[in-house]
Amino acid sequence: MRVTTDLWVSALLRRVFGAGGFAAVVKRGATEAGAVFVLARGRLGELALFGPAPQTSYDSAKPDERFFSLLGAGEDAAALDARLEREKKFDPDIWVVEIEAGAVPVEDLIAVKMP
Repeated sequence: MRVTTDLWVSALLRRVFGAGGFAAVVKRGATEAGAVFVLARGRLGELALFGPAPQTSYDSAKPDERFFSLLGAGEDAAALDARLEREKKFDPDIWVVEIEAGAVPVEDLIAVKMP
């Protein structure tokens, strides 16, 4: 059984704060099953946007895990904001969580799958 998005995001926030980082929910989506997008900010200004991984990334043995893929990276915040706006138009129930992970790699906080 997959946990609700609300509970999963709360756990992510706790993991980030527990690792000495900062996190905030920028946009709250559907409580039960909203898609989650994570905007990771580095301390030197670099940005990375992670979104739900494609269905082909999921293993039938562990269908309850949430996997993410890198959607964009760099220092161009406007391009990543534009991508998020397109996602919001497509699905108004998305969640956007912004994190600054600190010394912990983002990959230690969320499960990232490479395409």
